[in-house]
Amino acid sequence: MSRLLLIDTALRLFAIGQLLLIALVIGRGSAPRPIRAATVALLIGVSSYLTLATPIFLRLRGPFWALVQLAAQATPLILWLFAHLLFERRINARVLAAGAVVTVSCWVGFGVADALDARFWIALVQRGVSLLLVLHALTIAVRERGDDLIEKRRRLRVGFVIVVGLGAVMVLVVEMAFGFRHRDVLATLPQTLVIFVAVLATGGALLKSDPELLFDPAAPPPPPEPAFSPAETVLKAKLDAAMVAGVYREAGLTIGALAERLGAPEHRLRALINQRLGYRNFSAFLNEARIADAKARLADPERVALPVLTIAMDLGYGSLAPFNRAFREATGQAPSDFRRAAFAEKS
Repeated sequence: MSRLLLIDTALRLFAIGQLLLIALVIGRGSAPRPIRAATVALLIGVSSYLTLATPIFLRLRGPFWALVQLAAQATPLILWLFAHLLFERRINARVLAAGAVVTVSCWVGFGVADALDARFWIALVQRGVSLLLVLHALTIAVRERGDDLIEKRRRLRVGFVIVVGLGAVMVLVVEMAFGFRHRDVLATLPQTLVIFVAVLATGGALLKSDPELLFDPAAPPPPPEPAFSPAETVLKAKLDAAMVAGVYREAGLTIGALAERLGAPEHRLRALINQRLGYRNFSAFLNEARIADAKARLADPERVALPVLTIAMDLGYGSLAPFNRAFREATGQAPSDFRRAAFAEKS
């Protein structure tokens, strides 16, 4: 075994051990079950990928080895799912189902296909879909950063997804460029180094940081917050006045734009809305005001003929779909059903 190959193997084994240790710690934690399961599955998937190309494991066969291959191939889909759960985004069931079908189909195809050409095209489809899923996860991480109101969690969440995501992109691109069955240590060692560094960074962040930064562990309620400071009182008065004036109806409103409107630093406004008013995301803060306004308009006899789409657009929603989704999450009803029930009670 050459020196480079020995280094590659040692780094892989070290990373696998650390990944499994982190998975054990998080799996036994008190985070909500869905995010805990997704995190453990993601860590197992990455460790499975590292196992596949570790020289001492290359000759292994059998059902367990087949499951290791499935876990490795499912890692990009798990990362995509993890990003949605972490950033509290609605999971598109169709995309999830399609990704699962492609993953399992390619896994089965690798097992039954004998011709090299067939295996090449199966690998190309699998890596191509994986790359799209990882890029989408990265997009979510970057785009949703401004909506998170907890500063430390914003850094940790985005850093975690970006480190893992960029590592996955690098691995997939190298595989598509150098071939899907390469065993050249000059091609695998850079992959191993990237994953090794990512594991160290992620593991250190997860095990050293307060779990509350990444998750929402079950914990006793915090003690009552002290009274608002003079600066907070002034800022809250400005915020309340802006909300009464209807600033929440502005389409595409960001917390940065609102802070500029109020003449306050963004971090102070973010802390006020999160730590003092209790909102986890800026979109949740806006949606509460928007949905309350929408309910009043839908139940107003003077606006009974006003289309739901018009109400959605007037309240700052770019289209009907996000308005319907937010309204249903808040009330358990579609806007049209709410309007119908409101007027049925009055008759």
